Amino acid sequence: MADTPRSPMAAPRSFVWSRRVFLTLLTVFVAVPVWVMISSSLKPLQDVSGEFRWLPADLTVSPYIDIWSTVPLGRYFVNSLIVAGAATVCSVVIAVFAAYAVSRYEFRGKRIFTTTVLSTQMFPGILFLLPLFLIYVNIGNATGVALFGSRGGLILTYLTFSLPFSIWMLIGYFASVPRELDEAALVDGCGPLAALLRVVVPAAVPGIVAVTVYAFMTAWSEVLFASVMTNDATRTLAVGLQAYATQTEVYWNQIMAASLVVSVPVVAGFLLLQRYLVAGLTAGAVK
Repeated sequence: MADTPRSPMAAPRSFVWSRRVFLTLLTVFVAVPVWVMISSSLKPLQDVSGEFRWLPADLTVSPYIDIWSTVPLGRYFVNSLIVAGAATVCSVVIAVFAAYAVSRYEFRGKRIFTTTVLSTQMFPGILFLLPLFLIYVNIGNATGVALFGSRGGLILTYLTFSLPFSIWMLIGYFASVPRELDEAALVDGCGPLAALLRVVVPAAVPGIVAVTVYAFMTAWSEVLFASVMTNDATRTLAVGLQAYATQTEVYWNQIMAASLVVSVPVVAGFLLLQRYLVAGLTAGAVK
């Protein structure tokens, strides 16, 4: 039987096989650490501390039960949820209005504003740690408003690096939405705010979802600022996981179990919103 003729537009066989090999290696690279975490979380502590085995000899779910009592994981979870949720909402709301104004109106200093917003991504976070620490302490001493060691202070901190990227990304996405939609809404009697909320925002849902996922993931997994700007009452998950390592013992099975548990919200949200996320990132990058 004769071979089916290849289409002139088909990729070369060498490229197809190279892609398969690369994707296989990438899958193994990602899957092996995940399997080590899962298998270690189902082992007793003595098995995890001893010789490594790919398959657990004694299966147990006690690490998933003990993680809530060894450290106050529930409190850390609530703190992370409040901080990440509030930072995400504030970042998205402010970014929507700022990006719409930049993409639709001409004003003095527009180019400087967009350049400044983008240039903030050039600096490492450690550069802002000490200045923010001093600012929060001085504000607390002068006004009595406790920003250092509070959830509110951590939310403001996360806005300093999630908001500029959100604005920059939404500027590109809003610019891809035809201005004729705004003009049609204005002709129908809508004001600028109504046109934004009723016409532009629904058309820009993929971009807004992409910004939302980025802001939430950034705040949820941030360690540097959370380790300095929080105390025992406001500590987040990313920092709280360190409490499973004491001076005398490291609860490796509970660390693995807790890491898997705290990853569930981010992974579930990413899988549910993957279609919008890819569309939003692509449109923002192209624009």
